[in-house]
Amino acid sequence: MRFIDLFAGIGGIRLAFEQAGAHCVFSSEIDLHARETYKANFKDTPAGDITQILSQDIPPFDILCAGFPCQAFSIMGAQGGLDDPRGALFFEIVRILSYHKPRAFLLENVKQLATHSQGRTLGVILQSLQDLGYCVRFQVLNALDFGIPQKRERLFLIGFLDSRLAQAFNFDFVKIPYHLNSILEPNPPNSALASAYIRAKRLASVQNKQVFSPSIWHENKSGNISILDHACALRASASHNYQLVNGIRHFTPRELLNLMGFPKDFKIVVSPSHLHAQCGNSVCIPVISALAKRLMDLL
Repeated sequence: MRFIDLFAGIGGIRLAFEQAGAHCVFSSEIDLHARETYKANFKDTPAGDITQILSQDIPPFDILCAGFPCQAFSIMGAQGGLDDPRGALFFEIVRILSYHKPRAFLLENVKQLATHSQGRTLGVILQSLQDLGYCVRFQVLNALDFGIPQKRERLFLIGFLDSRLAQAFNFDFVKIPYHLNSILEPNPPNSALASAYIRAKRLASVQNKQVFSPSIWHENKSGNISILDHACALRASASHNYQLVNGIRHFTPRELLNLMGFPKDFKIVVSPSHLHAQCGNSVCIPVISALAKRLMDLL
């Protein structure tokens, strides 16, 4: 089973589909640092800007995979939707689907896509896919339900040319318990410590709250601190201080990858700040793995 990996990031979707037995025949990613990480781990350099790649230059494939840019729909962004140049990249997917007509696709985006512009944006997306002959199923899934201690809710759209397969597909998965300890390193370096000022400020903010360990101290946009048994969604452009392990330190680069479900041997070849952004933009692999296996089994 052949698939293509568009807006590939550091290869989370590719990793999940390869684990399910599929073969990647083409990938595309515009960010130079993400391409560096991708090449180090897959021995394959993605093509660049998808808008500059002709549909006929992409080899034949069975499944299109794309975690297309989410900033145009995210609650943390301006929410320009399909009018935002990043949101409009969805129509590059339409262009490639129209030319190749693969048997199926998997698309991923932030959950706010489902409600953006009172649902009109999702309506345009669904209509565009249905006009190509695809029967589409969609659902918001949370990484917490797949054994990963990160509250990461994402919208998934699965489409089939064969409507019978779409009707047979479902998003019901057995919930897997999560444990924060499973992603934490036992001996983090001193360089992970937050500044003395930040630590003191966090401690002062939780004087009347129940403190436990291990925990994630999460600061929301209004400055309130929550003490949680899981991480909140990693964000590409967020401050390193918005969530701290036990209120005292940042996640290490390996812990960031662990929070996205990457294997322990996944190579880190970029700076911590670049890796932080790459993980924030990536997908949670156990969620994609469950979807990929079900998709592949049906095909």
